[in-house]
Amino acid sequence: MKISGGTVLTLLSLLSGVAVVCITPTAKLAGATEVLAQTSTKQKAQADQLLKQGIENLKSRQLKTAVQYWQQALKIYQEIGDRQGEGECLSLLGFAYNAVGQNEKAVEFLQQSLVISREIGNRRMEVNSLKLLGDGYDNLKQYQQSIKAHQQLLAIARETSDRSGEANFLNRLGVAYKNLKEYEKAVEFYQQSIVIAAEIGDGESIAGSLGNLGNAYKFLGEYEKAIKAYQQSVAVFRKIGDRQGEAKSLNHLGDTYLSFGESEKAIAAIEQSVTVFRKIGDPQGTAKSLSDLGDAYMSLGRYEKAIEVHQQSLAIGKKIEDSQRIGKSLNSLGIAYYRLGEYQKSIDFHQQSLAIKKEIGDRDGEAQSLNNLALVYHILGEDQKAIDFHQQSLAIKKEIGDRDGEAQSLGNLGLMYNSLEQYQKAIDFHQKSLAIHQEIGARQGQARTLHNLGLAYYSLGDYRKVIDFNQQSLVIKRELGDRWGEVASLGNLGSAYNSLGEYEKATDSYQQSLSIAQDIGARGWQARALSNLASVKRTQGKLNEALTDIESAINILEQLRTNIISQDLRTSYFATVQDYYQQYIDLLMQLHKQNPNQGYDAKALHASERSRARSLLDILAESGADIKTGVDPQLLAQEKKLLQQLNTLDQARQLNTSGYNPNELKQKIESLRNQLQQLEVKIKQNSPRYANLKYPDPLTVTKIQQQVIDKDTILLQYSLGATRSYLWLVTTTEISSYELPKRTEIEELAKQFREEIISLSPVPETGNKLTKILLSPVANKLENKRLLIVGDGILQTIPFAALPLPQNLNKTNYQPLIVNHEIVTLPSASSIAILREQVKGRTPAPKKVAVFADPVFADNDPRFQTISQTNTETETNDLTRIALTRSLDDFLSSSFNRLSGTRQEAEAILALVPDNLEQLSLDFDANRQTAINPNLGEYQIVHFATHGLLNETQPELSGLVLSLYNETGKETPGFLQLNDIFNLEMPAELVVLSACETGVGEEIRGEGLVSLTRGFMYAGAKRVVVSLWSVEDNSTAELMENYYQKMLETDKNPVEAMRETQLEMLSSENWKAPYYWAPFVVQGEWR
Repeated sequence: MKISGGTVLTLLSLLSGVAVVCITPTAKLAGATEVLAQTSTKQKAQADQLLKQGIENLKSRQLKTAVQYWQQALKIYQEIGDRQGEGECLSLLGFAYNAVGQNEKAVEFLQQSLVISREIGNRRMEVNSLKLLGDGYDNLKQYQQSIKAHQQLLAIARETSDRSGEANFLNRLGVAYKNLKEYEKAVEFYQQSIVIAAEIGDGESIAGSLGNLGNAYKFLGEYEKAIKAYQQSVAVFRKIGDRQGEAKSLNHLGDTYLSFGESEKAIAAIEQSVTVFRKIGDPQGTAKSLSDLGDAYMSLGRYEKAIEVHQQSLAIGKKIEDSQRIGKSLNSLGIAYYRLGEYQKSIDFHQQSLAIKKEIGDRDGEAQSLNNLALVYHILGEDQKAIDFHQQSLAIKKEIGDRDGEAQSLGNLGLMYNSLEQYQKAIDFHQKSLAIHQEIGARQGQARTLHNLGLAYYSLGDYRKVIDFNQQSLVIKRELGDRWGEVASLGNLGSAYNSLGEYEKATDSYQQSLSIAQDIGARGWQARALSNLASVKRTQGKLNEALTDIESAINILEQLRTNIISQDLRTSYFATVQDYYQQYIDLLMQLHKQNPNQGYDAKALHASERSRARSLLDILAESGADIKTGVDPQLLAQEKKLLQQLNTLDQARQLNTSGYNPNELKQKIESLRNQLQQLEVKIKQNSPRYANLKYPDPLTVTKIQQQVIDKDTILLQYSLGATRSYLWLVTTTEISSYELPKRTEIEELAKQFREEIISLSPVPETGNKLTKILLSPVANKLENKRLLIVGDGILQTIPFAALPLPQNLNKTNYQPLIVNHEIVTLPSASSIAILREQVKGRTPAPKKVAVFADPVFADNDPRFQTISQTNTETETNDLTRIALTRSLDDFLSSSFNRLSGTRQEAEAILALVPDNLEQLSLDFDANRQTAINPNLGEYQIVHFATHGLLNETQPELSGLVLSLYNETGKETPGFLQLNDIFNLEMPAELVVLSACETGVGEEIRGEGLVSLTRGFMYAGAKRVVVSLWSVEDNSTAELMENYYQKMLETDKNPVEAMRETQLEMLSSENWKAPYYWAPFVVQGEWR
C-alpha cells in the first residue's frame, strides 16, 4: 500500500507539533511487538517509538506498515491511559483510512480523536481532527456534515485571529458547497478566501482559491471567467515557486479549455502540466495529468493517441500501486477501444477496471464500469445483459447521490427499451434523464439525452421531432467539441431527412458524419454512414455508387468482427449487422436485374456466404488448429471445473430439483456462463497456435464449384429478406438466381407445412404452395441429382425431403422430393470445404459402432436392484449439491420417459457388427462419463438413442440426456451439453442423434441454427444425422435398423443409405406419413 508524496506532505503539515520521542527506529516490526514494558514510563516510551516509526514509514510511503505501528501504539496508549497519545494515534489512523478510501472507518477514528482533543483542551488536535473529518465526509459525499466541520474550523480560526486559517477554511467551505452543486454559494466563499489571503500576502492560498473559483465557474458554464481564474492561479503559483500547484492549475486550465471546445489549447495546457509534474518527480500528478491528456485526445477523436497516453498513466499507476489510478486508466482504455470498434479489448479493460473498483470500494467508479460494459454489450446485441448492467449502475448512482450519473443511467436504460421496441417507455426514461441534466446544468448530458429522444421519435416515425432534437443536440456537441457525439447526431439527422424524402439534406448529413468518423477513427460509425449513403444513392438510382459504399461498410464490419476473440460475442455482434449484408445482397441482385451478364448474382451468392454460419467456420478452423495445445494447464483445469459446475446447476434447473431458488439458480448459471466466456478469451490469448491461426474466408462461386459440388450435386442456397428473398442454383458449370417472395410469406407457409407433418398428415397440403415458391423456379434443372440445401431462417427446420416434387404438383399421388433426389443440408456451402480440410488424410477409427441407449432417468426405475427411497445418495460437491427431497417421478413422466424401444434399436444395430468392433452402453452404463471417455474416439460411428435437450435462449446448455443414476441409486450428472461436446475428441465418420429435435436450436441471425451438429463437427465428426422434431419410438427403431443394415452390410454411404431407408418407409403401410420418415436429415459430408 503506497501513497503519494503530496498526501504525505499534507499529513506532515497536520502533524506539526505532535509530541513524539526522537529515538533511533528499531530494525524490525516483529521485535517491537514482542517487547513487554514493565512500567507505564517504559510503555509510553515504547508507544512513542511506535508512533515515530509509523511516521517514518509514512515518509517512505509505506502506509500499510505505518498503520500497523500506529495500531500497536494506540493499544498501549489506551492501556496506560495516555489520552494525548491515544488522540494522536486515532487522528493518524483516520488519515490513513481516508487515504485508502475506507472513509467510514476513518470518520469513526476521527470522531473519537475529536472528542479526546476537546476533553484534554488540545486545540491543535481538535483542528487536525476537524480537517480530516471534513475530508472523510467529502469522500463519503456527506457534504452537509463536511460543511458543519468546516464551519467549526472557521469559527476557531476567527476566535483565535488566525487569518491564514480563516482564508483556508473559507476555501474549504467553498469546496463543500461546490460538491453540493451550490456553485453560486461556492463562488462567494472562494472570493472571500481570496480577499483575506491577499490581505495577508498568502500567495499559496490565493492561488488555491483562484483554482477552485475557476472550477465553480466551469460548473456554472461561465468558461471565460473559469479560464481567467485558472490563468491567474497558474501565474501566482509560478510567482511563489510552487511547481506542484502550477502543474495542477495547468491541468484544470486544460480541462476547462476542453469543456469550452478549445481542444488544442486544452492539450497544450495539460502537456505543460505533465512536464512540470515530471520535473518535480510527482508520479501521482503525472499519472493524473496523463489521464486528462488522454481524455482530451479522446474528445478530439484521436483514439490511438489517447490509448498511448492512457497506457503511460496506467504504467505509472501500477508502479506506485495506486489502485484508484489503475482503475481509472483501465476504464479510459475501455472507452477508447469501444470507440475504435475494438469491442473485445473494450470488455477486457472494463472488466479489469470493474474488479479493481469493487476491491477498493469505489462505488462511483464501479457504476461507471458497469455503465460502460453495458454500452459494449448493447453494441454486440446482448441487450438483456446490457439492461442488467445499466440497472446495477443506476442503483449505485442513486445510492451515492450522483445526480449526473443517475441521469446518464436513466438515458442508457431508455436506449435499451428503444432497442426492445418499447418506445414510450424509452421516451419516459429520456425525459427523466433530461430533467436532471437541465436541473444540474450538465450540458454534455443534455446533448446526449436530446440525441436519444431523437432516436425514440425516429422509431415512432415522427421525423420532424427527430430533426428538432438532433439539431439542438448538435449545437451543444459542437460547442463542447464532442466529435463522437457530432457523428451520431449527424447520422440521425440524415436518417430523418432520408425518411422524409429530402435526399440532398440526407446525403449532406451522412457525408459530414462519415468525414468526422474517418477523422476520429470511429469505424463502427463509418460503416453506418456508408450504409446510409448507399441507401440514399440506391433510392436515387445511383446503384454503382451505392455498391461502392456498402462494400466499404461490409469490409469495415468484417475487420471489427475478427477483432472480437470471444466466439459468443463475435456471434452476437455478427447478428446485429446482418441488415448490412441483406442490403448488400439486395443491391447486387438489383444490379443483376439491370446487367444479367455482369456476374452480380455470383457476387450476391458470395455475400450470402459471407453473411452466414461464420462462427461455424471459425470453430472448425480452431478445431483443426488444436488451439488448446500449449495453453497454461491451470486455465484448462479452471475451464473443466466451470463446465462441471455449469452442467450440474443446469441439470438441477432442468429437473426442477428442490433445494434451489429458481431465480438464484438462474443467476448462478448466468454468472458461470460469463466466467466461461471470459476464460475462453484468456485461453485463446494464452494459446501459441491461436496467435498464428488464420480464419478461413467464405468461398466464392468459383471455389464452391471447384471445392464443394461435383457433377452429380446441385447447390440450392436461400436468402430470406424483408421485402424479397432469393434462391441461387449452382452446378459445376453454371449459376442461376431467382427472386422469391418476402420472408414473412415464406415463414407462414413453412410453419404450416411443419405443423401438418407433425399432425400425421399423409399428404401435407401446404407442401404444394411451398414447393411452388422454393423449387418450381428450378424444376427443369434438378434432374435426379443430389441436392445440397443451404436454408435460411425457418427453412432450416423443415424437411425438404418431404416437399412435393415440383413436376408433380398437379397430380393426385404424393411424390416427395426424396423420390428423385438424395438430400443433404448444410448451414453454408463454405462449411463443407473447411470440414473436408480438417478431416483430409484422416485414417478411419479401428472399431465400428458405439451405441448409447435406454438410459435410466428416474429413481423408481425397475432396473434398480435395490434402492431405498429414503436413503438415496447423491454425488455432489459443496457448490452444486442436489437435494433429492422430492421425487422426479412426476416431472420425468412428462419430460424424460423411459425409451425402452431404444434397447431393441441398439441391439438390432449391433447385431450387424462383430463383437470386438462394437460398444454397447445400456441402462446405467449409458452415462455421461462413458460419453466423455476418450475411448469413444476409437469408433467410426457413434449412436445416441436418447432424449435431446433444447435450450433456445442459452444454446450452449442444449444437449443429450443420459443416465441420471448409477446402479446404487446415486444421482449422477447426466446431461451431455454442447459445452461438453465441444471438448470431446471424436474423429467419427458418422454421429447419429436418434433423439428428440436434435437438429434444431436457437436461430441466430447470420449463424443459423446453433444445434448439436456444430459441437460434434468441432469434436471431429465428418457428418451428423439429426432429427427435426420429436420422433416416434417404434418407427425410429425400424428406420435405424434398416439404415445401419444398408451402411454396414451393403456398404452404402450415410446419405445414400438414408434416402433408401426413407423411401422404403414411404412405401410401407404403417410408416408412409412424412412424420415417421422425414425428421432425420444428414448434415455434413456426403461423399
